[in-house]
Amino acid sequence: RAIFQAPGGTYREPSLVLFTGAVNSACGTASSAVGPFYCPGDQKVYLDLSFFDDLKRRHDAPGDFAQAYVVAHEIGHQVQTLLGISAQVQKAKRGLSEAKTNHLSVLQELQADCFAGLWGHAANVDRRLLDPGDLEEALRAASAIGDDRLQREAGRRVVPDSFTHGSSEQRVRWF
Repeated sequence: RAIFQAPGGTYREPSLVLFTGAVNSACGTASSAVGPFYCPGDQKVYLDLSFFDDLKRRHDAPGDFAQAYVVAHEIGHQVQTLLGISAQVQKAKRGLSEAKTNHLSVLQELQADCFAGLWGHAANVDRRLLDPGDLEEALRAASAIGDDRLQREAGRRVVPDSFTHGSSEQRVRWF
């Protein structure tokens, strides 16, 4: 909020919607297979609670700060919407090949990871919210949900042109 107010802007907090199974949003109906997501149409963050169990059990990325990283990433999309970045990316995707639109999606997702890292840093500096091991929890989560790792775990060949969120290494670096 303070960062937005400095140049005279206004930050609108997104609403949080908790779900398990499926949920309706302004972006359509989504199942748990989608996981947490941000919908710019209603400026809400949808958090699939089963995803956090999956993150812990299937991806070996447990912890409260692993979950905080995911939430902060989704809220990063709200920041992108408020700054007009999301609209610019959508406009830039028009008429591009699938590989090129995926590349723009990756850049937008990595920026959301960066915004999550900025929040984490500020949460630690300003409010001392991080406990020992929290940073490692977030980094383990970022690595666990990289497109390359998810493709390998699904028994598929790693195809970088199909990435929509970035590799494990990219997600860790940008956070």
